[in-house]
Amino acid sequence: MYDFDMIVIGSGPSGRRAAVQSAKIGKSVLVVEKGRRVGGVSVHTGTIPSKTLRETVLNLSGWRERGFYGRSYRVKQDIGAGDLMARLHKTLDHEVEVLEHQFARNAVKTARGEARFVDPHTIEITAEGGEVDTVTGAHVLIAVGTRPFRPDYVPFNGMSVFDSDEIVDLPRLPRSLAVIGAGVIGVEYASIFSALDVSVTLIEPRATFLDFIDKELIEEFTHELRDRNVGLRLGAAVSSITLDARERPVCKLADGRTVQSDMLLFAAGRVGATDRLNLEAAGLSVDHRGRITVEPKTLQTAVPHIYAAGDVIGFPSLASTSMEQGRVAACHAFGLEPPPPPEFFPYGIYSVPEMSTVGMSEEEVRKREIPYECGIARFRETSRGHIMGLNSGMMKMIFSVKTRRLLGVHIVGEGATELIHIGQAVLNLKGTIDYFIENTFNYPTLAEAYKIAGLDAWNRMTRV
Repeated sequence: MYDFDMIVIGSGPSGRRAAVQSAKIGKSVLVVEKGRRVGGVSVHTGTIPSKTLRETVLNLSGWRERGFYGRSYRVKQDIGAGDLMARLHKTLDHEVEVLEHQFARNAVKTARGEARFVDPHTIEITAEGGEVDTVTGAHVLIAVGTRPFRPDYVPFNGMSVFDSDEIVDLPRLPRSLAVIGAGVIGVEYASIFSALDVSVTLIEPRATFLDFIDKELIEEFTHELRDRNVGLRLGAAVSSITLDARERPVCKLADGRTVQSDMLLFAAGRVGATDRLNLEAAGLSVDHRGRITVEPKTLQTAVPHIYAAGDVIGFPSLASTSMEQGRVAACHAFGLEPPPPPEFFPYGIYSVPEMSTVGMSEEEVRKREIPYECGIARFRETSRGHIMGLNSGMMKMIFSVKTRRLLGVHIVGEGATELIHIGQAVLNLKGTIDYFIENTFNYPTLAEAYKIAGLDAWNRMTRV
């Protein structure tokens, strides 16, 4: 009846995982990608580029060695945009090659062009040259992701005012940068450019930022930013943005202050890239931010054979969870029962320093009125921290006093996004403080912080 068992619109993390999962159980699959190469926002403008940029900055700037050699230390004295782009393009080429090979060996077909619903089972694909092809699918997965929110009052020009997709193609390095929006993306880029010794001002209309992260962790991170002279303009909305005679952005804030900089990054939110899908023809609608509502466990939309996954459905908008959503959607579409998802998954924020968290924050534990105790470990307390020259970084662990179970792990500092997985495993396996007290960790490693924090909490709990 249909040309394909599954049509996937978008080749980002959720789209690629759904396509491969469907193919591995013998289904015919077509992936429609409007970009020139597969990979979606994750590969070309989002996750991979920003993390590659971060790693390049930390390497060329000598950031990790400054604890030993001083703040003026650099591996490369004159770092330009070309230095950053060279590694970025090499990494992206490799990512695309791996993905194309993965599709090829699983017999996943791809089509370049913009997808548009004709009816719930029919997709019209318009190629860059204007050619139109029409295909039908028994099931459809919408995995188009998001695009930056671009309000009319921001004078985007691709030279001095950028959105979060454009910033990866930076034409030159600025001497100063203003970042509007202290969400995950804004915080990441603000801290990355600060590591390059660019003068950065972070502007956020709310009085706080990253509220889903444990407050003590944010306080530690904020101290790091202030120590690097990052200007924080919290609780100050932007009233206007203009360009001066030299095309430099000037931001006027509601509190009367003005922020002038060489460049401006506007990173205040993203919207679902759904406006050109003609969802009405499929019987679907979106919310005010272009997002599609789905049934959480199956990822089905209001039309049962049409699924949606990834950033286009909103929270948590992580590449890691998007991949799992794509797999779950494909399994459900073809009658397979995937195991239930784990209760806790980690967040990783690739700022400088990086932050990662899993489980409940101290604020959440208090709200639930759970008797608890915390254990803290400073990276400088570990031998590995001394070897690496770390002057900062901390791990916070929260335990239930009644059951001794681990409730949450929160880390800021070098290697946080890697270290978090030990805590994630113990948390999902319902482990207790005894695991950290009784087990041996490699020496010297940063993972020793788990034992230090565990003992710190144990000492407090025994006194109680």
